[in-house]
Amino acid sequence: MSGGVDSSVVAARVAERGVRAVGITLAMWASEREVVRDRGCCSIDAVEDARRVAGALGIPHYVWNLEAEFEALVVRDFENEYAAGRTPNPCTRCNERVKFGVLLERARGIGATHLATGHYARTGRRGDLHTLHRARDARRDQSYVLHRLSQDQLRHAVFPLGALDSKQTVRDEAAQLGLVTAAKPESQDLCFVEGTLRDDLRDRLVGRFAPGPILDERGVRLGNHQGLPFHTVGQRSGLGLLPQRPDAAPQYVLEVRPAANALVVGPRPRLRRDRLDATDCTWVGGSAPRAEQRCVAQLRAHGEPHAAVIAAADGDGMSLRFERAVEHVSPGQAVVLYDGDEVIGGGVIRPPA
Repeated sequence: MSGGVDSSVVAARVAERGVRAVGITLAMWASEREVVRDRGCCSIDAVEDARRVAGALGIPHYVWNLEAEFEALVVRDFENEYAAGRTPNPCTRCNERVKFGVLLERARGIGATHLATGHYARTGRRGDLHTLHRARDARRDQSYVLHRLSQDQLRHAVFPLGALDSKQTVRDEAAQLGLVTAAKPESQDLCFVEGTLRDDLRDRLVGRFAPGPILDERGVRLGNHQGLPFHTVGQRSGLGLLPQRPDAAPQYVLEVRPAANALVVGPRPRLRRDRLDATDCTWVGGSAPRAEQRCVAQLRAHGEPHAAVIAAADGDGMSLRFERAVEHVSPGQAVVLYDGDEVIGGGVIRPPA
């Protein structure tokens, strides 16, 4: 229970079924940081909201401190990836390693059989296989950030909101139940980032970045950047380019080169890629898909789906061909594959060879 409306309604639905339910709120960073957070998951007011909802539903509520685990399993990876010039998605790691990792393991240790969360996704069965699917409301779908869940994790996962048509349905249900979170605003995606991402990275990565050149594809220096962690493929603004001719085409980040501490920029058409390679792949069914299988690939949590073909895949890596060239193929981001609304699996986009 994060203290938001989604997990509040999930708790209400679970309690309504008459099963033994316990509300758990995770505290995942040091208490001195909580004081300055007056909104969002895991803050002081969020913990209190979750406790009030649990009290109204008549279920026990506990706060579990996973600060050390969150730091080691999510935040450190986030910092290392940005320091290496890649753009990570920490939400996928948090779901895999913390919420359906440490939390699920501890919950099972005290006798729980399932973990119900406010994620917008659906699960299914095909024989003995547990499947993961998009939420009915495509605008709220969170299957992208759940794609790394294993068969064992999915076996214990419950997503009561995945079949709902809209977020408003959740708010209406919370209001009808008189829950204090019914009108609570949305929390930000990166729950552990204070202020802007750029300022947060500047504080976190002291001594791990340095200014360097901005080059065109011919190697001509066009300006200077202030550090690779502040840039990603597809970025146009805030590049630090030298004055250009009035008729010059807008420049976009085409490539981040950590070995040379350099950015490569060019016109927007040069962003298009017709293939990508990924590593650290996981497959929902436990085994890699067959070569030449058609699928839909998604490069952002709420990005546009792209028709693609799996050129090759094994236990850890894959190569993907797009039917039409796509933009914003950012190393470090997750690429997630779908067969219809079913998640096949995904991996971490590799830098171009």
